[in-house]
Amino acid sequence: MTLFTGLSAFPLTPTDDEGQLNSELLHRFLERIVAAGADSIGLLGSTGGYAYLTPEARKRVLRAAVDCVAGRTPIIVGVGALTTDVAKELARDARKAGADGLLLAPMSYQSLTDEEVFRHFEAVATVGELPLCIYNNPGTTKFTFSLDLISRLAEIPNVSAVKMPLPADGDYAGELRRLQGITPDDFAVGYSGDWGAKDALLARGACWYSVVAGLLPEPSLALTRAAQTGDGAEAERINNAFDPLWALFREFGSFRVMFTVAESLGLGRITPPRPILPLEPASRERVEVALRPLLQVGV
Repeated sequence: MTLFTGLSAFPLTPTDDEGQLNSELLHRFLERIVAAGADSIGLLGSTGGYAYLTPEARKRVLRAAVDCVAGRTPIIVGVGALTTDVAKELARDARKAGADGLLLAPMSYQSLTDEEVFRHFEAVATVGELPLCIYNNPGTTKFTFSLDLISRLAEIPNVSAVKMPLPADGDYAGELRRLQGITPDDFAVGYSGDWGAKDALLARGACWYSVVAGLLPEPSLALTRAAQTGDGAEAERINNAFDPLWALFREFGSFRVMFTVAESLGLGRITPPRPILPLEPASRERVEVALRPLLQVGV
């Protein structure tokens, strides 16, 4: 369970217009995360653009990350793919390359049934032989995990955690109680959706799977630690500094915004994979304004 706790920072995957990895820039992103003290790195998640990369490109990204991080911070790598065979291949490769854990989303073109998803996870978890986190991301996959399916999956060897979307009714504590009541004691329930991280952590969610921590790990970690210790006032103070950025995430999608964040921070200029387009200049200015509170001392 400890792998899937605390702050998991999800960096962008910097590639050029031909899709080639910029290893130097990836190293820069990763070094910031390691130096800040994040609990894990979420490589090749949605923020890492895994769906836009070929399996071979993803393998290269993982090896570059493992070489850079060199065991200083655990790496959880996304292995979601349209077919079970490719997902199994990526899971095997992740283990051989030195990843510490897996993150699996049920990607699909045809709508999937619960039984199809169960067998998919069972196959990938078996060959991966690493702790695996269920990636429940209906916003991108269009598949929503029922409580019954999560309960079944949690009984599969190596399936150790779930990454949940924010509950529509905001009842984090209630959802956590329901999930904890149907899964093993050491099964970790964490959340994505950065603007709900404070509330999820204060409700004792195990992990914040964070988009923004991929480029702003220090204030993200400060928010995480405040919430983990139950310091609601400090967590609220830090979250207020994030609020302008959360608003932009909700308006444009965090993936698009993070490319502008990277440039605004002076880390490097990269563009999202087509057909995703960069933000327009007026919106980019709004990102720069939203970053200012987060760069102040004490945040």
